[in-house]
Amino acid sequence: MNRLNSLALFVLLLSAMIYGIIEWRSALNEEESIIDDELSPDFIAESLKSNIYTDTGKLSHTIEADRMEHYSTLAMTHFELPDYTLHPKNTSEPWKLTAKEATLYKDNRVVLNHRVRLKSTEEHSLIEEIHCKYLELDLTTNIISSEQTVMVIGKDFTMYGSGLIIDLNTKQMTLTEHVRTIYKKNNDD
Repeated sequence: MNRLNSLALFVLLLSAMIYGIIEWRSALNEEESIIDDELSPDFIAESLKSNIYTDTGKLSHTIEADRMEHYSTLAMTHFELPDYTLHPKNTSEPWKLTAKEATLYKDNRVVLNHRVRLKSTEEHSLIEEIHCKYLELDLTTNIISSEQTVMVIGKDFTMYGSGLIIDLNTKQMTLTEHVRTIYKKNNDD
């Protein structure tokens, strides 16, 4: 009887161990499929061009991109080679904003990365271009900010610094830390 109890106990423990291993492996597979589902886009667009308007019908901004991927579960849209044209409220001249990639979040905040360039289309603008690696843009307020190093190219000067805030509606720019400014001689005078 002792052998029979030992054999039964051994079979029971072996069965419980096999069941535990099977459940553990199936739980791992479920986690991987959930992660894969979250990372696959709901839809993809190639050569995207979209115009966004305000509530009053005025053009707010235009976005063009080589590729766009929308993820509804993550509440974000990812762009490759985005080209934004921003139309501030109090000016007729738009601003151009380009980068290698951008991410649009549901709160109308855009994060632009790698070779970010902001360019004024106004002919006699004091600030002509801004270059950096990272910018954040609030599409609701038209405020651009960055904590990274920036290069500001203007009429007859180039300025280097970090920590930038620009309100495109008022054309006010704040540079948190100024590193240096290089002035160019104007040959037109």
